[in-house]
Amino acid sequence: MDPRAATLPRALQAAGYATAHIGKWHLGGGRDVTDAPKFAEYGFDTGIGTYESPEPHPDITATNWIWSPQDKVKRWDRTAFFVSQTLEFLASHAGQPCFVNLWLDDPHTPWVPDDMAPKGDIRSNLKRVMEENDRQLGRLMDALPENTLLIFASDNGPLPTFGDARTLGLRGCKLSLYEGGIRLPLIVRWPRQVPAGRVDASSVIAAVDMFPTLCRIGGAALPKAYASDGIDVSPAFVGKPCIRTKPLFWEYGRNDQSFKYPGESSRSPNVAMLDGDWKLLINTDSSDGELYDLFADPNETTNVAAAHVERTAMMMASALEWRASLPRRTSK
Repeated sequence: MDPRAATLPRALQAAGYATAHIGKWHLGGGRDVTDAPKFAEYGFDTGIGTYESPEPHPDITATNWIWSPQDKVKRWDRTAFFVSQTLEFLASHAGQPCFVNLWLDDPHTPWVPDDMAPKGDIRSNLKRVMEENDRQLGRLMDALPENTLLIFASDNGPLPTFGDARTLGLRGCKLSLYEGGIRLPLIVRWPRQVPAGRVDASSVIAAVDMFPTLCRIGGAALPKAYASDGIDVSPAFVGKPCIRTKPLFWEYGRNDQSFKYPGESSRSPNVAMLDGDWKLLINTDSSDGELYDLFADPNETTNVAAAHVERTAMMMASALEWRASLPRRTSK
């Protein structure tokens, strides 16, 4: 990730926040980029990363790989380690507003609940790993200051899906732009601000919304000349459903060499656009166009592009224009 890009931690840091990244990174470092910029260049005062980061913590990277039996902190104790590091950071900045990226990697394979567990990405291992994950999140929540905004989210859909059980029947998974790959849980907890126990099934919120939303909540100014792809969705956080004013776009899979793909029924075209209830998928060469009405067909079972030719053409043009606007990778 180019450190010259506008970043949320840098904006919050300028507003007086102590900032930390703790956990998985995967934006440069390890097997991806060997000379990746350090965490401080993105606006973090503290950086505690995994193998795939610019500054892997020695207690969880005894070898040059994601994890190993030689690690001082064992795979099944990682969430406890990251939660402890988070609480130590907050304690060391008592009286100062703080922002922490706590990015846990236990939900990601391999699932290793202890040193005696059977090997493999199997349900029983996932269940035990997530039970420990839940315990540690409870420990975190019990220790956080009462005025803490806690956002629980995910970066992509599950894999394996165990027959779509983990997507609740949605088509697709991780590595796919079908709903099973991009429709994710989002839980917001903020005592005396967020209505407890309320479910908002109408607001559509994406990762690109977090920058403007958290700057608004945190009282931080957006960088000059910054044009966000997202919108401020802070009203939804406090119980007021919001309506998107911009479409959403996704891209995944520029080639067959650097990208992995799921099985045939879950492999999607590599560009997607969501505009209201309408979702378009298309390849960058304009092939395999698909249109779905997610209100009527959330599982994306019926491609209605032929019945909505004008809408399909309009959304296809917008999606491909967006894709063409993205920066191209240049060789050194």
